[in-house]
Amino acid sequence: MQRKMKIATLVAAVAALAAGPAVAEITIGVTVSATGPAAALGGPQKNTATILPDSIAGEKINWIVLDDATDPAVAAKNAGRFITENHADVVIGSSTTANTAAMVDAVTESGTPLMALAPLDLPPEKGKWVFRLPQNNALMAKALIDHMSAHGIKTVGFIGFADVYGETWLKTVTPMFEAAGIKLIATERFQRTDTSVTGQVLKIVAAHPDAVLVVGAGTPAALPHTALVERGYTGQIYQTHGAPSKAFLQVGGKSVEKGVYVVGPLLVWDQLPDSAPTKKAAAEYAHLYEAKFGAGSLSSFGGHMWDAWTLVAHAIPVALKKAQPGTPAFRSALRDAIEAEKDVVGVHAVFNLSPNDHFGHDTRARVLVRAENGSFRLLGE
Repeated sequence: MQRKMKIATLVAAVAALAAGPAVAEITIGVTVSATGPAAALGGPQKNTATILPDSIAGEKINWIVLDDATDPAVAAKNAGRFITENHADVVIGSSTTANTAAMVDAVTESGTPLMALAPLDLPPEKGKWVFRLPQNNALMAKALIDHMSAHGIKTVGFIGFADVYGETWLKTVTPMFEAAGIKLIATERFQRTDTSVTGQVLKIVAAHPDAVLVVGAGTPAALPHTALVERGYTGQIYQTHGAPSKAFLQVGGKSVEKGVYVVGPLLVWDQLPDSAPTKKAAAEYAHLYEAKFGAGSLSSFGGHMWDAWTLVAHAIPVALKKAQPGTPAFRSALRDAIEAEKDVVGVHAVFNLSPNDHFGHDTRARVLVRAENGSFRLLGE
């Protein structure tokens, strides 16, 4: 019996040697709103995940991509699965502010970096493990308000989502309007799933504002815009960076073509001067994306997924020097490496992160555009 046990042990040892050392695998969990009201955001993000590398620095990457159907409860469930079942080293998602907010507790409690695809505002104690790829609302709002001031806008109406995205924008712009000498004279809300906003729009039109700011994301953002035009509103309509996409233009049609939109530079990368720091990276991403998904399919929202990977890719080699994937030490090292990144060029921005700034954008991360003949055109000064 003892001899048989020795033989069995020797066979097992030889087999282990033959198999070679275990290969570390980096697990990345992605949850996006590929279906539901935010599909115009999440669809391109899911597509982008399919063109990202499956290895880095000699390590295999295990991509796990799920659809949360624009449902915060599903987004939270997906995040929990990544952490408890898949032992993810990093989580990316989700497409909307509400969905992303639903994931924060899980990543914070587990010590897992979250690359947020929505511009979620968080208090410092909640933001340690969360990095945001879309531009922060204040940065984008400043561009819109500067345009309003330059064009003599004195009064403005607001209609925004009745959720975290809409409320955060309202909280951001209210003091900025006041500082710019612009009076907010009408404030209305709507749901992402609404099919009519006639009542809200009639109230705004009756107030006669010089301009209206629509705060929505994806194709639902077209509803108030088209309703304002249909009700005869002739003032300037502005939209946030949650709106512009090909799908938005298809839904809004001619009604949205006079709007002014603030976006990341990716959407009009080919109209940027060659000196623009993000143009080369944007061209690379655009060519890869459209080669797989067709000419004209490029989306600003997919670019946030690309930028999430760009930051993670820069951090992985640094973290690997300190710990192995699949461990708390690796996740912590990855978080620290991302937070320390400087001058990382993405398709939307040149990222400079710090303990006090988990967005990392500056004014190079925004441009103003107008829709013309079914596409977006860079707006001159």
